[in-house]
Amino acid sequence: MEGKLVIFSAPSGAGKTTIVRHLLSKHPDKISFSISASTRTPREGEVNGRDYYFISKEEFLHRVAKKEFIEFEEVYSGTFYGTLRSEVERIWALGKHVIFDIDVEGGLHLKRKFGDRALAIFVQPPSLEVLVQRLRGRGTDSEEKLRERVAKAEKELVYADRFDVILKNDNLDVACTEAEQLMLTFLSTE
Repeated sequence: MEGKLVIFSAPSGAGKTTIVRHLLSKHPDKISFSISASTRTPREGEVNGRDYYFISKEEFLHRVAKKEFIEFEEVYSGTFYGTLRSEVERIWALGKHVIFDIDVEGGLHLKRKFGDRALAIFVQPPSLEVLVQRLRGRGTDSEEKLRERVAKAEKELVYADRFDVILKNDNLDVACTEAEQLMLTFLSTE
């Protein structure tokens, strides 16, 4: 089966991961999560092969050279993220559609590559201020890393109109319901 792709992109802290987890919990028969590869160090509680495929920068670049990635980015200086072709093929072989929780550039690359077989949804936070509060509330980043994420978010917000849909996340329950409707409508069309 050559399935479809449902892409959720947003600046860090906009709520895309929470929305994707909600959809996965409600529709495990239809969709499966694409696990990205990353050269970053795992955060506390993250598991290799569940949250990311954590690989060295050298291995990542070797796989890039072998064209094993559908898309990849140097998201932060010296830190790479990407989607392995084998991951998408694995999910399609299960007879499911692929759902992504991916950065903005990666989401746009996937949309360009897969066209009408992909639904690209941009999750928009209520404001940059709220986004900063959410990131601070996580307590996972140093002040320097937080500044880097906010600067990246400011750039990413400009790309919202390049996506198929802008999903405003002012209220998480409403955003989850809207995301589910968007996804189910897309997956039911030829």
